[in-house]
Amino acid sequence: MREVISIHVGQAGIQLGTTCWELFCLEHEIQPDGQISPDKSISNDECLNAFYSETKEGNWLARAAFVDLEPLIIYETMYGPNRKLFQPNRFIYGKEDASNNFGRGHSSIGRNIIDPSLEVIRKIAEDCEELQGFLIYHSLGGGTGSGLGSLILERLSQEYSQKTKINFSIWPSGKNSVAVVEPYNATLSMHALKNDSDAAIILDNEAIYEICKKQLNVVRPNYTVLNRLIALGISSMTTSMRYNGTVNANLSEFTSSLVPSPNFHFLFPSYAPVISTDHQCGPNISVMEMTREVFQVENAWAKCDPKNGKYLAYSLNYRGDASYEDASFAIANLEPIKTVEFADWCPAGAKFAINDKKIAAITDKHLGQSPRTISMINNNTSITEVFDRIGHKFELLYCKRAYVYWYISEGMEEHEFNEAFEDMKTIETEYNSLCNMPESSINDLDAGEI
Repeated sequence: MREVISIHVGQAGIQLGTTCWELFCLEHEIQPDGQISPDKSISNDECLNAFYSETKEGNWLARAAFVDLEPLIIYETMYGPNRKLFQPNRFIYGKEDASNNFGRGHSSIGRNIIDPSLEVIRKIAEDCEELQGFLIYHSLGGGTGSGLGSLILERLSQEYSQKTKINFSIWPSGKNSVAVVEPYNATLSMHALKNDSDAAIILDNEAIYEICKKQLNVVRPNYTVLNRLIALGISSMTTSMRYNGTVNANLSEFTSSLVPSPNFHFLFPSYAPVISTDHQCGPNISVMEMTREVFQVENAWAKCDPKNGKYLAYSLNYRGDASYEDASFAIANLEPIKTVEFADWCPAGAKFAINDKKIAAITDKHLGQSPRTISMINNNTSITEVFDRIGHKFELLYCKRAYVYWYISEGMEEHEFNEAFEDMKTIETEYNSLCNMPESSINDLDAGEI
């Protein structure tokens, strides 16, 4: 038994997490009261205990903690339709929000609830027989997800140094910004993501908004549409952890197969097909077609073009009605795969997995269903395009010291801004240098001798 603890931080992390648990329950046929559906028996290929814990009464509860600096979003989950899936004492919240200020979440009021949060996480960990690690859901644009999320990650790194920590990090979009200081918050989060995360999966709002507009025909998608779309990708990425499989079966294998060195652990997903309800009754997409789609830049969940960089690794995860023969044929004969360029020193770090458990249907007026889907997890040096975009906006603000006062008034120091920006630039430089690195230099990566 290899348990995973999910930690949902801030409004975005909690709302996304609630949507993900809704989807997980549909896939495992767990009812809102935590009971297994009467007409279903737990199959041998299901690892329910990885994400759920069973009570003496036979109810299945999520192995999850929800943390926020204000109670409003917490209450929506605590008293929502799926409230019986979560233990009430695993909701931790304060009395005031972070006001889109990293400093409030990390250096001032976030400090008031970090110890109660770690205590709840410790109790969940004690209930595990063999804890493999943590999944942290948060946004980098707001003050709680960035500040308190970074603080939690730092403490987890200290107290659970041998456990794998994977972040699902929602990156802000300049085109759909809700706060002018989002570049500050995202950049200040880089220190924790760089040093304390084993894999940071980038969910770029700008790319996801464009997918909704162009492929779902939703001009102004709300958070529900965005979260349900993202949940499809997270469901695919965690399939092998929730069902017995041979690829990425646990968090440790996930990182060892996709992260060649701890410094290069910033990944981004792609997903196909994304279809609207208007097209779900049309002809089914073939394995070859959806494999071709997932390599298109339009289906990447980060605003970057993989063709501008080089791959370090990628993993294709097929779900539903996709046979091994069809997947093998598509991979062997598809032109986009043949033209994928890996870093010179890096072996062909490509792998694929098939799971016949198709994604369950969440009732939605925008998202259609497909009998087969594919998700792809990319480790590509083009991810620096996302960092460069945020870094440029950071510089525009910081050169005028705009809004810096509000961060310093919460206990931060100005040198932290410089250090965070240097962290981001260091990551960009190291990723870019990988493209022409000789194989003999790979042993120096951990020491930072790039």
